[in-house]
Amino acid sequence: MRALVISGGGSKGAFAGGVAQYLIEHKGIHYDMFLGTSTGSLLVPHLAAHDIGKVYDIFTNVSQKTIFSINPFVVRQKDNREYVSINFINSLIQFAKRKRTFGESHNLRRNIKRNFTKEEYQKIKATREDVIVTVANLSKNRVEYKSINEFSYEEFCDWIWISCNYIPFMSLATVNGHEYADGGLGCVIPIREAILRGATEVDAIVLESENMEYNKVLGKNPFSLMINLYGHLLDQVEKSDIAIGKLAAKHRNVKLNIYYTPTKLTENSLIFNRELMIKWWEEGFNHARSKSESTQD
Repeated sequence: MRALVISGGGSKGAFAGGVAQYLIEHKGIHYDMFLGTSTGSLLVPHLAAHDIGKVYDIFTNVSQKTIFSINPFVVRQKDNREYVSINFINSLIQFAKRKRTFGESHNLRRNIKRNFTKEEYQKIKATREDVIVTVANLSKNRVEYKSINEFSYEEFCDWIWISCNYIPFMSLATVNGHEYADGGLGCVIPIREAILRGATEVDAIVLESENMEYNKVLGKNPFSLMINLYGHLLDQVEKSDIAIGKLAAKHRNVKLNIYYTPTKLTENSLIFNRELMIKWWEEGFNHARSKSESTQD
């Protein structure tokens, strides 16, 4: 049983799409399980439906408007670099409404339902493939994994959306009296979960470079500094997930293939730049091909 696992990483999901395209279309690999966290959760249903062209179009055309119904960010460009600061007007509106997040992501929820159709949901259910998304149950202080085989179409679309809700910048969701958010707050790359569910070989796409030792440019205001802090914490979670996954693979004699990004793609994965995402998709495809060819030598 073979599993494809994709980590969280916002706009860097385009790189994962390129890797997955090479593995599925050019290597001809059939996956029995698809697991994702955050942006990985957006990718895996389309990959399970075997519609690479559609997922390419989605990920190379996403923008802030695609995601945010209330955008907490202002993106400014200076010296060929993009900087993020707080949108004070939208944040004040949120405070006035007594909301607990800086922004809202209901546009993303609508786009998930628009792009992942009921027909695709039924197509996946008709096969033996399983699609699993990672969410964080903040009320219970635990990570949960939601399988497409356990929920209706409407419910599963909601779990995909919840898996992507990077709070406090996006929506906080409530399901059955419990509050949920981005699965990356507890598990950025669910390698161990794939192994526990019976995978004998795992291809894991990690949307971060293997060597994380680089100098970050810290934010010049409290808001952008908070984004940097969150990024730092998620990097530590990711390192832990990979270490645990490697141990689980060794203990159960599972073949684990990890695809890291060859370089640091971006300092802020919440910025969605079409030109960059097209470039990252191509880099992901070429990186997977290069890794495959070097393994065969």
